[in-house]
Amino acid sequence: MSEHPVPAPAPGPAVSDRILTIPNLLSFIRLLLVPVFLVLVLAGEDLAALIVIIISSASDYLDGVIARRFDQMTRLGRLLDPAADRLFILAAVIGLAVREVVPWWLVAVIVGRDVMLLLLGVVLAQHRYGPLPVHHLGKLATFALFYALPILVLGQAFPELRAFSDPLGWALALWGAFLYWWAGALYLRQTLDLVRGSGRSASASSDRVDDSRRSTDG
Repeated sequence: MSEHPVPAPAPGPAVSDRILTIPNLLSFIRLLLVPVFLVLVLAGEDLAALIVIIISSASDYLDGVIARRFDQMTRLGRLLDPAADRLFILAAVIGLAVREVVPWWLVAVIVGRDVMLLLLGVVLAQHRYGPLPVHHLGKLATFALFYALPILVLGQAFPELRAFSDPLGWALALWGAFLYWWAGALYLRQTLDLVRGSGRSASASSDRVDDSRRSTDG
């Protein structure tokens, strides 16, 4: 019985070290819009803040399309894109907390998880590991939070919509915060597994060196 060869998996899109690309430029623009968005939210200019978030979302979609279609996926872009999303979430939740639209415990929940990820990144770097791959739960949590907070801003801009926007915004915010920490727990477990594996590997290597020395000395 002859065996059919298993086709090799298709290679993924190439990721380059280029810096000057159109998607990266759009990501830089998104980063520059974060303080603009925060100032508008703090000033109560909710309609203008919504326009900024719409422009940011459109540029986010556009830079992804351009990167894939014209083969402009870069390592820098993989850092800038999620950074812009998280900074927009942070700016929105802090601005709304200052205005007492959302409670400060929600700020603590979101910021606390990001601080934990930052510390995990430091631990991984000390063991010569790169950043962990993004889990789909993390993507889903970011998506929920990224749209939950602007929906709450929408209710501030148009009070007649609050009967609809507030329940939807809070549902997405609470679900997003839960998934945010669920993904964080998975990242913590992955980090601990890698660090323990690295420790066992280093211990085994040390034992082999010691055995080699003893056999040589003997």
